[in-house]
Amino acid sequence: MSDEIKKVGFGKNDETAQKDKLKVEIDCVTPPSVTQIKKLREYFAECYNEDVKNIEFIIKRDPSVVSGFKIFVGDDNYDWSALGRIRQLRRSFQSLKHNVSEDKIISLLREDIKSFKLDSGYQQVGFVTAVNDGIVRIKGLTDVEFGEIVLFECGVKGMVQDISSDGTSGVVLFGDETEVVMEMKVLRTKRTAGIPISSKIIGRMIDPLGRSLDGKGDVGAKEYFPIERPAPKILDRQPVNKPLETGILAIDSMFPIGRGQRELIIGDRQTGKTSVALDAILNQKNKNVVCVYVAIGQRADAIAKVYDTLKKYGADEYTVIVASTASDPAPLQYIAPYAGCAIAEYFMYRGRDALIVYDDLSRHAVAYRTLSLLLERSPGREAYPGDIFYLHSRLLERSARLSDALGGGSMTALPIVETQAGDVSAYIPTNIISITDGQIFLESDLFFAGQRPAVNVGLSVSRVGNAAQFEIMKKSVGSIRLDLAQYREIKVFSQFGGELDSATERKLRHGETLTMLLRQDKSSPMKLHEQVLTLICADAGKFNDVPIKEVKRFQKDLLAYFEKEFPILCIRIDYGHELYDGLKSAVLKVADAFIAENVKV
Repeated sequence: MSDEIKKVGFGKNDETAQKDKLKVEIDCVTPPSVTQIKKLREYFAECYNEDVKNIEFIIKRDPSVVSGFKIFVGDDNYDWSALGRIRQLRRSFQSLKHNVSEDKIISLLREDIKSFKLDSGYQQVGFVTAVNDGIVRIKGLTDVEFGEIVLFECGVKGMVQDISSDGTSGVVLFGDETEVVMEMKVLRTKRTAGIPISSKIIGRMIDPLGRSLDGKGDVGAKEYFPIERPAPKILDRQPVNKPLETGILAIDSMFPIGRGQRELIIGDRQTGKTSVALDAILNQKNKNVVCVYVAIGQRADAIAKVYDTLKKYGADEYTVIVASTASDPAPLQYIAPYAGCAIAEYFMYRGRDALIVYDDLSRHAVAYRTLSLLLERSPGREAYPGDIFYLHSRLLERSARLSDALGGGSMTALPIVETQAGDVSAYIPTNIISITDGQIFLESDLFFAGQRPAVNVGLSVSRVGNAAQFEIMKKSVGSIRLDLAQYREIKVFSQFGGELDSATERKLRHGETLTMLLRQDKSSPMKLHEQVLTLICADAGKFNDVPIKEVKRFQKDLLAYFEKEFPILCIRIDYGHELYDGLKSAVLKVADAFIAENVKV
């Protein structure tokens, strides 16, 4: 097939309108005439309930078609080539009884052609040889490709995941295996797995195949986007230096995340990993960031709870949820993160910023291990197949901040991984740590001690560093991370009960105050000015004279005082993003006056 492509459609100069058109690909030798285009437009408008002016034809020259057309709409395949028509007519004649009149035969043939959808036509045909545990072995499709979608005669779709030397192929099913029986016909679609998508998908909950799960009907998608595609090349990327604020003080101050970065959230079960990710999504409100939350192998009630949280705070208006529950077959859980990644990529390549959360990749690895063992692949460490590293690297490497030539869009990934008893040296955690640009480690002991988010400052890191911070944040952080490190060491020695000098006691008290300031309720992201004001005052030790139990209340009162009495200063911090002359001194002066009035020494 040549690269010559001709587009036929309305409103070619309207870029926005082009993006959401129903795309109809026509493979042919002789392009359709104007009259044929008109009839095709009317036909597909009726089939897909679409306006005739909102259909775009992509015509590709393909000598193998000989005559007629092969038409693709998403993953629907219409074989209207000459050979496909002949085969269809022959089948229709054979199915009719001899006592049917000639007019009736012609009428039935016309109806058969009109309702024609997918047929073997000029394609190979395979047959089912074995069905077991969601895995189907087929024989006959000698040219089928790895990752290609095949269609069974019953209408169930599957994806080729194994090609053997004996001419058989292993297919994972995306539907009910009870509908697939021995000797059933299997047809190629010549399409890799993809998801129907458009800008209307925002605010919806779908499964990995693009089907609605929120009861709001069809998502109205008009473009078929492959779930797997190569990661952007190095020359297509630009440095990660634009912040993506999570609204969590402990993260934005010490482990900043940039747009296009991959930051791992790791920790034991029930340590607040999902809460951290959801707070990051909530903080993107009114920031023109599209968020995608991918639930892999989660309980249905847990996913519903996430949906309710997003809806409660208005985050559902810019978020897409891709859900594959624990009751779904392993193939759906396997493709779920790739489907979510495709949605985020769709917006990234249109110049927008996207944030995607994979919750979680531990379950994803287990689903892939299940498929691999059923496909009789050789098991390796912890029974995972040898390509388990490639499984996640090809997913996470797609996160990037694109060059200005490609629109400057970005996709930031927050993969979540569950550890067992805090063991970050296990197989899957170490694999993903080596792929990502840093990790936020949530510790169980901190969590149960009431330190939430339970971020372990010693084991957490961002390899992008302060390159992904606003200038005002860089200069406000001060030595907080070093102070916390010293506090951890002093705290260990202080437990032995020895006497401490005054300097050591001040450091111990300062560390306790910082630890208390880093506590933050879930679903309560902090604005930039709240973080900056807190950091400036904390670094100067302004909270040290406040009783430990009163620190959070005092912080809240101080921030409210700034917002009420100095709103212009708060706005200037939020939108200026630079530390202007005299800001620190002005903030500290106000804080001193507030402390003098409200703190009793």
